[in-house]
This record gives sequence, structure tokens and C-alpha cells, in this order.
Amino acid sequence: MASPLNFDGRVVLVTGAGGGLGRTYALAFAERGASVVVNDLGGDVKGIGKGSLAADKVVEEIRRKGGKAVANYDSVEAGEKIVKTALDAFGRIDVVVNNAGILRDRSFGRISDEDWDMIQTVHLRGSFMVTRAAWNHMKKQNFGRIIMTSSASGIYGNFGQANYSSAKLGLLGLSNTLAVEGERNNIHCNTVAPTAGSRMTQNFLPEGFSEALKPDYVAPLVLWLCHESCEENGSLFEVGAGWIGKLRWERTLGAIVRQKNQPMTPEAVRANWEKICDFDNATKPQRIQDSVGAVIEALSKIDSSNGGISANNLSHATSGATSGPVEAIGHKFPPFSCSYTEMDTIMYALGVGASVKEPKDLKFIYEGNSDFSCLPTFGVTLAQKSIMGGELAAIPGLPVNLAKVLHGEHYLELYKPLPKAGNLKCETAVADVLDKGSGLVILIDVYSYSGEELICYNQFSIFVTGSGGFGGKRTSDKDKVAVAIPNRPPDAVLSDITSLNQAALYRLSGDWNPLHIDSDFARLAGFDRPILHGLCTFGFSARHVLQQYADNDVLRFKAIKVRFAKPVYPGQTLRTEMWKEGNRIHFQTKVQETGDTVISNAYVDLVPTSDSLAKTPPEGGELQSNLVFEEIGCRLQNIGREMVKKVNAVFEWHITKGGKIAAKWVHIR
Repeated sequence: MASPLNFDGRVVLVTGAGGGLGRTYALAFAERGASVVVNDLGGDVKGIGKGSLAADKVVEEIRRKGGKAVANYDSVEAGEKIVKTALDAFGRIDVVVNNAGILRDRSFGRISDEDWDMIQTVHLRGSFMVTRAAWNHMKKQNFGRIIMTSSASGIYGNFGQANYSSAKLGLLGLSNTLAVEGERNNIHCNTVAPTAGSRMTQNFLPEGFSEALKPDYVAPLVLWLCHESCEENGSLFEVGAGWIGKLRWERTLGAIVRQKNQPMTPEAVRANWEKICDFDNATKPQRIQDSVGAVIEALSKIDSSNGGISANNLSHATSGATSGPVEAIGHKFPPFSCSYTEMDTIMYALGVGASVKEPKDLKFIYEGNSDFSCLPTFGVTLAQKSIMGGELAAIPGLPVNLAKVLHGEHYLELYKPLPKAGNLKCETAVADVLDKGSGLVILIDVYSYSGEELICYNQFSIFVTGSGGFGGKRTSDKDKVAVAIPNRPPDAVLSDITSLNQAALYRLSGDWNPLHIDSDFARLAGFDRPILHGLCTFGFSARHVLQQYADNDVLRFKAIKVRFAKPVYPGQTLRTEMWKEGNRIHFQTKVQETGDTVISNAYVDLVPTSDSLAKTPPEGGELQSNLVFEEIGCRLQNIGREMVKKVNAVFEWHITKGGKIAAKWVHIR
């Protein structure tokens, strides 16, 4: 049998605790070991008058049973004084139960300013004042439990209670926000909507109902929600007569009722009204991100549309088990071309940490440098632009909610060094769709050409949370698979401190997501401040590998694969740990301050190093062509480096014998 819930060492403040629900809460907490502050102004049900008798009687009752309690007679408007009573008597504050309330019922047309203001003052402002006074104390001790008291009148509305119902639903909004803000400090806030017999309900409940609706049948829920072992947070419960139910929001799939570059009309709303109000396959949003996500998704679909748009039918229940993903494979995105200048490549290099403090970085940030080069990872910025215009939301048959999209992994391969400036044409297509259970993975291939010449290839692994379980395959031979790091200490480590302006600088390379610059938007996404772009961390890491193992020679760079693990905040230190195994450099990147791994199972493939020519040994003995290539190697010994700068390419010769490749020669430098 589970152990009893106790509150030994906890300090609980209950407002409006002189009678009814508040008194029952106070007695129950004290009985289980809590030290209780019994607050009650002592006025009547309309908030008129004051006195100490009600609070004193409850304190006396608690002490008579061996419990600990003190009384407070202040109005809930004086929240600081009430909390000070707890601190003076017991030295801390752990639990706040906002229970105090009054009634001034009138039909809407008869509500006076005073009737309105008094209800808002006691219920909504009073709860705010008391909770705010306790908030910082809870944050410092990294623990707090808060209860807001709502009502069925606030949830559903009730005749004659416009003032009361608005305050009660306002408390739910306050509670939901405190749940979000307090979560990282172990402060949980929940709302109860009780139905119980008290002096506020005695004139409304039928005779005999008061006994069946005793406050004793509400208190156990409040105690559980306030216990340190309860993880519930940001929830709403109806409770009464021994029954408890949890409430949540429900939303229709809705309909998009306008077209790109066309006005939205009330006639379009009327035409789509049935779809707007159809709760079949309804969603159940839980966070503000879910709300914003629906709007972002609609904007993306509108932006990518060329014709009419109807209902947002992205539910699995209406699309069939596998027809959607199968339909998506092979989908081609609109062709995309992008011009860039030397300034763009310099801006990118600065965005991923290249600095004048490191002399070898000058080749990436000064166009007048004799060895001026474009960082290889600049290739991701060009490919990324080809999928950032709403194209993800336009993939046929796939439920891509852009608010639930994560860049899970990335692969980049260069076929020749990126030009310092130029125009690249990108061809983009869905290579495969994988079912990972908790979500789906979309593999998107992007081939970038300069004229007819293939320059680089990117593969985006896009993870869409909550969209898996459609019965698809889990793996693909088209996936560029991440590789685990060696099981030994790293061979080399490089670190860089990111600037507080790092995200602001990196976004100038074309990733304008406000998540990386706007604090309000970051909070909507669940972060307490803007985060660094994952591809910025990617660029830092690749630069570390290039610096450590290739002396910043871009001709040595062949490919990179990473898995994004956790976010980075601007100002944190990136530590890249590297392992050399042949021409493959395994690495992982951590945040030095926290130890969190932010890039895992990653590697960079380098072109083999040689003074002139690298040779793959032939099968079946020496070849006559060896003499030719060895002579070329000798002649290039002194002029090879300058020649490579002029040619700006890597040559590979395949020597065949009997129709099979017998040897390979690669001119590197």
C-alpha cells in the first residue's frame, strides 16, 4: 500500500480560510504535518466588514489537535503582509491556496461599477497579490505549489454572474501562465473549479445538497496537487461530491478561407462554416505553441499555393495509413537559384566564429587575402533557402505542422570547392519518409549546381514530432547515417566562446527564424531566451575540424554528417572533441558550461593528404601508367600549390585493366 502523503516541514498559506472550503483545506494540511497560515478578513459574503473571529477559531481548532497555525486578518490585496506572516512565523512559504472570494450577483444590465470592481479585486487581483508576494521566495528555494480557484460559472458562464465568471476564468489564464513560468523552478500551478456547500452557495443549493457536497470531498484533490511528489502542472479540474474530472481544450481542424494575394471575405467564411465548426478528428491543443503552430502552418500553405485552398485535412484519420507518405516520396520542390557575393561568404564565416584573433582565419574574412576562400559549410545556407519558403508545408500527403518541425540531422558533401562568389541552382526532392513512432523523418536531398556542374549535395533529415505511427519503414538506404564516436578519449579538442550577438550575426546569412532573435517568440517555443541556430553550431564544429586536421585547407574538405542533440544559447562556449581515424574525423560538440552534448555521432571526411599525388595500389602488379603519374608528381613538387589555386579543382584518374579499375590517382596539391 502506498505511503500516506504528509507535509512535514512545509508551510501552507490558505486565503479565505475562516470557513467553508478554506477552513477544510487548512485543517487537512495541518493534520498532515504542515504549518498553516489561516488568512481571513472576517467580512460577510459580499465583502463587507472585517473581524478576527473566523481565522482565530480555525487556528484554535488546529492547535487543539496538536497542529501548528497562525492567523492573519489582512485583505488579500495586502499580499505582502500575508506572506510576511508566514515568513515571520515559520521562516518560509511552500504552498499558496488562493481560496478567498465573495459574491455580488446581478444580471449584466444591473451590475454597478462597485459590484464589478469588488469581485475583480478580491478574486483576481487578490490572488495575483498574494501569489506575487510568495513567488520569489518559491523561486529561491526551487519549490512551490499554487492553487487558483475557478468556477463552473467561469468555465461555462452563468446568468447573473458576469462579474464573477470573468474573474474566475481570468484566474485560469493567470494559473496557466504561472505554470509555464514556474516550471523550471519546480513551481507548479493548477486550478480547481469546486462545487461544494459553503456560505457562498447556501442560498442556491437545494435543501439536503450541502451534506452531499461537503468541502471534505474537495480538499483531497487540493492536497494532492500541492504535494511535492505531484508533477501535475497547468491543469484545470472540476471537483465535487467525491468526483474529480480534468478539463482540456478541443479545436476543429478548421479551414483556410483565403488565397494568396487575394482578400478574405465574409462570404468565404460562410462557405466554409461547416468545416470550421466540424469537430470530427479534432485536435487538443495544450500549449500556446500549438495555437501559433496552426497559424504558421496556414500561412505557409497560403504562401505556397497557386490556386484555391480548402479545409486543412492533415489528419491521419482521413488520409489513410500509408498513402500520404508514399505520395510524398519523390516530390520535387520548385527550382531555386541563389546568387551570392564575397561579402556573403565573409558574413557567413563571421557568423560561425571566424575571427581576426586567429591569423589563419583571415583567408575566410578578408577578400584581399592571397588565399581567400569560402568555408565549405557555406553550402548549407544556399540549400536551406530552397526549403524555407513554405515548401515543407506543401509536400503532398504529409502532415507537416511547421511548429513541430525539428532539423534532426544534416549531411553535406562537396564535389569541388565552393566559388568565392557565384550563382547556384538548387534541385530539391523528398528522398524518403521514415516512421519513427513518435514522429516521422523526411529525408530531403538538395543538389546545387553552378551551370551544369554539380558543386555540392545536402541532405536534410527533418523530424516532425507527433506525426509517426502510420506503419511506414523505419530505415532507408538513402539515409546518410550518423556514426558513433570512438570509445576512447578524444585525440584533439578545440573551443570557442560564442558571442551574445552570434545568432543575430548568423541570421544575416539567410535564416530569419525569429526563434533566434525575438525573446517573445522564443518563449512561445518553450525557451527562456533566443537560441543559436543549429547550423551555426554545425559551422563552428566544421571549422574546428578543418583547423585542427586540414590546416584550414578547403581543398581537403569532402563531407560532413551531424546529428543535432540539444540547443545552444548565444554566449555559451562550444567545445569540439575530435577523433582521427584515417581520413575520417569523428567529433562531438558540447557546451562547456553545462557539459551538454549539442552535436553527436558526427564526422568529417577529408581528402587524403599528399604533396602531389595519392595512389590507390593496383591489383595484379605494377602498371606502365605508374611511370607517367610518378613523373607528373615530380614536376608538380614545386609548382603544385600555385597550380591548384589556379585550377581550383581535384582530379581523380581511374586506370582500368581488363575492364576493371586497377588503380586510382588523385591530384590533391
